[in-house]
Amino acid sequence: MLHLIAIVKPFRVEAVIEALTPIAATPFHVQEVRGYGRQKGHLDAYTGDEFGIDFVPKARIEVSVEDLFLDEAIDVISKAARTGRIGDGKIFVFRGCDEAFPAV
Repeated sequence: MLHLIAIVKPFRVEAVIEALTPIAATPFHVQEVRGYGRQKGHLDAYTGDEFGIDFVPKARIEVSVEDLFLDEAIDVISKAARTGRIGDGKIFVFRGCDEAFPAV
């Protein structure tokens, strides 16, 4: 079992979840996060004044998949999250426990 963490633009979350549902083990965990990558934030204008936004809003999606579905899951996330602009996100893969159990 592998654990995937995808950092994507917030408006792409639903598309990623819909694309992953047929191949991924549920549940999905989604969090609102803020950060920056290579773009290091951006400038924005409000009522004529420019100001810098250091941390860009993103969404963090966590899901576990079987080993044999790893390549397919990465491909599905990449296609569903892609907008063609800077800041589309990252995918991280971690080896998880083979036997997960709830803490009591």
